[in-house]
Amino acid sequence: MELGRYSIGIGDRFAHQGRAQLAALVRAAEQGVAITPVWNKSHREHKIIGSSPASVRAEADAAVREIGWQGPYFVDADHIHLGNVDAFIASSDFFTLDVAEAIGQAAEPEHIETFVAAMKAFMGTLHIEGLAEPLPVTEDSIRTVARRFLAAAEQAGRIYRHIAEHKGSEDFITEVSMDETDTPQNPGELLFILAALAREGVPARTIAPKFTGRFNKGVDYDGDVTRFSREFNDDLAIIRFAVAQFNLPADLKLSVHSGSDKFSLYGPIRSALTRHQAGVHLKTAGTTWLEELIGLALAGGDGVQIAREIYRRALGRYEELCAPYATVIDIDADRLPPADQVDRWDGPTFAAALRHDPACASFNPHLRQLLHLSYKIAAEMGAPFLAALDKHADAIAPHVTENLYDRHIRPLFLAS
Repeated sequence: MELGRYSIGIGDRFAHQGRAQLAALVRAAEQGVAITPVWNKSHREHKIIGSSPASVRAEADAAVREIGWQGPYFVDADHIHLGNVDAFIASSDFFTLDVAEAIGQAAEPEHIETFVAAMKAFMGTLHIEGLAEPLPVTEDSIRTVARRFLAAAEQAGRIYRHIAEHKGSEDFITEVSMDETDTPQNPGELLFILAALAREGVPARTIAPKFTGRFNKGVDYDGDVTRFSREFNDDLAIIRFAVAQFNLPADLKLSVHSGSDKFSLYGPIRSALTRHQAGVHLKTAGTTWLEELIGLALAGGDGVQIAREIYRRALGRYEELCAPYATVIDIDADRLPPADQVDRWDGPTFAAALRHDPACASFNPHLRQLLHLSYKIAAEMGAPFLAALDKHADAIAPHVTENLYDRHIRPLFLAS
């Protein structure tokens, strides 16, 4: 299976926007840039919405057929582990192995020492092409990495082998996710993480490390862009070196779990990709649902009424909705407008507050983050919400396509 140099995760929580999302990638292809779509949906999202992995496959297949998409496409079992992967095996051909919880757990001491011995050839000072500075490697530094990350690599191996055994083949894309942890991995750690994955027989095609800064849901990056740029550049250099040293797949690339809308990072990422002639996988899972809300609001009538009602209920369940996402949101509750005020908004006013346009004085990032989390409320509405998506499909689809193309694809993959 060929993932391609560029790929993008296009989450669609209510399975209504597959064609609109794919239309954005068709526009990119018309500009000469091939981007592989990867429909992704996590176990948590399925539980909240009441959907199944098979529904994602059905949506992807239908969109591809109706649009006439000729390129590859995939369905991602997003952030899975051994406890929930089985439900995804039949429908998915891309698996994001989430092993962040195993970071810091102790591997068997003899496994650690075996790994350290196997890595002795890399001790000394490594001069890796593209790396900002030489990389000093000692026996102690390798052992430190093994103590922190070897158990996670072994867990990735167990999940990968489980999937391969139950699918009856190894013909699927494997991503390893280590981003949902507190501390960014440095170049030396990433190098030996990749070595450990190779020794586990995990043919990773994408790797999602933790980067510096905050990747809050649905809003721009909060952190030091210069430091991120250095980390991203160094990671690309490490990947190229690791592929050659550890016989990893030649198309291994970084995966950026962005939480969507990290506009200030697209320029530095694009520059680094050009410099290294590298690829990237970008996950932009949540903002399609927000574009549905924008489309409903602008449709007026029952559409804007539903948007207002979702906000009212979200405000009343603020603590409940925010708790699972506490590490990836930064909401000032004092800057959330009262529900009675929002009830008086017309569709354009609601859309202006929600749409991610930092140049717009009406944009409210706090409201946007809260609504990003509030798809649970729309799911609880059930048939009335889905009926509104159907009724106003023609109003919603252009916003979905334009958001994906204009705010993500064009600045990251097409800007010169």
